[in-house]
Order: sequence, then C-alpha cells, then structure tokens
Amino acid sequence: MKHLYIILFVLPLIGFGQGWEQFYGSEIDYEMGFSVQQTLDGGYIIGGRSEEGSEGWDVLVIKTDEDGNEEWTQIFQGDGQSTDNCFDIKQTTDGGYIITGSTWVSSENFEDLLLMKINSNGEEEWTQIYGGSGHEQGNSVKETNDGGYIISGERFYTTGELQLPNSDVLIIKTDENGEEEWTQKFGEDETSKGRSIEKTTDGGYIVIGVTSVSGDPYWYVYLIKINQSGIEEWSQIFGGETSEFGHSVDQTNDGGYIITGWKLTTLELGNGQEDMYLIKTDESGNEEWSQVFGGEVYDVGYSVQQTTDGGYIICGTSGTMEGNNNDVYLIKTGEDGIEEWSNTYDGSGGDDKGYSGQQTIDGGYIICGYSNTINGKDVYLIKTDGQGNMTSTIELPTPTSKRELIKTTNILGQENTTIKNQPLIEIYDDGSTEKKIVIE
Repeated sequence: MKHLYIILFVLPLIGFGQGWEQFYGSEIDYEMGFSVQQTLDGGYIIGGRSEEGSEGWDVLVIKTDEDGNEEWTQIFQGDGQSTDNCFDIKQTTDGGYIITGSTWVSSENFEDLLLMKINSNGEEEWTQIYGGSGHEQGNSVKETNDGGYIISGERFYTTGELQLPNSDVLIIKTDENGEEEWTQKFGEDETSKGRSIEKTTDGGYIVIGVTSVSGDPYWYVYLIKINQSGIEEWSQIFGGETSEFGHSVDQTNDGGYIITGWKLTTLELGNGQEDMYLIKTDESGNEEWSQVFGGEVYDVGYSVQQTTDGGYIICGTSGTMEGNNNDVYLIKTGEDGIEEWSNTYDGSGGDDKGYSGQQTIDGGYIICGYSNTINGKDVYLIKTDGQGNMTSTIELPTPTSKRELIKTTNILGQENTTIKNQPLIEIYDDGSTEKKIVIE
C-alpha cells in the first residue's frame, strides 16, 4: 500500500519580540512628551505639551493601547494667551490621572504651579493653581497614601537691591481635591531646584534636585529626605570637582536610593561636555558608589528606576547640544551600576531626546520623549524588549538530516500513528516539528 505524505507547514524558526515605535503629532504643531507611565489596562499615558502657531504651549495628554495605538488625546488650553506645560503625569487609584507643570499668562510676570486632575477618559475634573509671589513650577507629582497629592518643583524669585535671581526647592502637599494642606521650601540660602519626588516605605518622601551656594562656581546634586508632614529628616549633597545635577530618584529594595542626572567634565556649563551620572546611596543618603556613562560630548540621565532583577534602567539623551544631532539613550546596569547593555534610538534621523522611561509588565521598557522632524517636533514613544531592542529574534535549531523522530501525535497532543487522513504532528529530537496528513 502506497502512502502520500503532505507536509502542511513547518513551524516558524524565528519569533518576533515586543518592540515598536510611535510618533504623535501633525505638520503644523510642536508636540513634546516629558512623562510616560504604563496604565492598569496595559496601555500607556503620556504627558507633555503642544504648540500650534504662536498661541503658546498647551498641556498635552495622550492615551494609547498596549501597542502604542492612540485611544484618545486631550489638549488643555489656559485663559487667553497662556502657556501651559505638563512635566509629569501619573495614573491615580480611581483610574484617572494627575498632572503637574506650570501655567503663565503673557500679561503677568511669573509662571504659577499647575495641578490638574482628569478622569479615565481625559476629561478635566478640577484644576488648582499655586503661586503669586514669583515663578513656581511643578516637576514631579505622586498620589499619597491618604488619597491626596505631593508635588516637587521650584520657586524662583528675585532678591536684594540688584534683584538677583534665587530659587528654592518647593514641596506642596494637597488633599484629594488639590486643596493645599502644607508647603515646604528647602535650600533658601542657596539657589536650589526640586526635580523628582518619590514616596518612601516609611510613609515619607525622598526629593532630588540641585543646589548652588552663592559665590561657589559649582552645582551640586541635592538629596532631601522628609517625613509625611514635610519636615526634613536629613539632606545630602554630592559633587565638588565639577558641577553635578540630579534629576530622578527611586528608592531601592535595600532601603537606599538610586539617583541619575549628569555631571560636567569641564567647568563651562552648556558646552556639550556632560556625562550621564548614577549614584547609589544607603538609607541615610550616604554614597555607596557612583558610575559615569557617556562618550565625548553630551550624555544626560533624566529618569532612573530599579528593575525586577535588582539592576537599574536609565533613560536620557546622548549626542551634541548643537547641530540637532541627539538620540534617545537607554542604559541597563546591574545592581552594582556596571553597564550590561545600552542602546540609542534615532527616530527621525535628526534631533531626538528621551525624558522618561520605565520597565513594563512584560519585562521590556517604555520610553517617551520627542523627535525633531522636518515639520517640527513629534512626541516619540518607544517600546523595547528586555534587551532594549525594538525588534528581536529567537532562533530555534535548524532541522538537519541527522535528526531523529521522537514521537507522533494528533493535534490534541495524543500519541497516535495509526489514524489516516487526519493531521499528525511529528516531533524531532532537535526541537523541530512537522505537521502532516497521511492519505491512504
């Protein structure tokens, strides 16, 4: 009896990883993304700003699905010729989002700190403005354990007969409706700015920023630990040989803190000689180690997070400060800060910057920034796999003539070699499989 074997298919030998990139914008607008977070539904929320023509900046919020496809976009415009920015956005326990940034009306002299609550569909629930005595700006926001919010930022004002500029680290605690409960300032004798704030396991907060003493040519990384009432428990500064800047902080599994920012390799601020900076401290803010990453020009870190394997992921920018030749920069380190891998992303082939990054629930990473195209700036969202690749391959063993058949099953996985005219799957010792029909 003759048998006719029909091979229906060979299972694929190459699989694709979970990576992609998306751009959001139009030909006449300038859109920039400053903050990204994975949402409870597996998608992403992006906060930033949008400009159309010369009407000033507006708060921009984009919600996407897990593949970066836009679900909705909201633009919030202030009164009149105002400029409004979103520097940080976080999902809240009710499924909505909290936004902080700044607002400025052209007829006034100073910006005010902006706090806005929106629902899960991006509809505004309430807005609060804080300020009036100078320039106030919110750079980081978190929902607190009591349902309120904690904001870190800066208050900029002028002092003395010569009206010299000065600034303080500004911390504001609000209730669930954004009503102010208390305000604290730090670094009042220096020029200081607050960047990132995080909740700590003891119910307090950790704040990172920069500070500079009058007459001192250097900037210093400024780390402040406060309790739940905003009272300082301790503070630390890092630096001294050149200027060093702190931009993001995260509490680590051992109770210490990880900080990223950048340090100058020369004394000349703005000459393109910055290196990405990573500092690990103990629970009291004492430095345990530090690492520097970068090339010959401009490399800065804007966000850092501890990863599930105990290491750290840093998102920032690498390139040159002039000539529109920057790339988004992602570095993964071990728990000792030693680099494991790094990648750059050049979305538009021109000027691209990364501001916010975090690990995703599938073990990959999400990055947000902007890409400078021929039409202006577009929000740039990048999803990578666990190695920082936007595309990845998995190579399975290639079948060879020496492979041996281990067993034959039906499509339900049951071993069966006698039934004819039904699909059978042959499994070989090299991991390859073939699906066949034996016609008799």
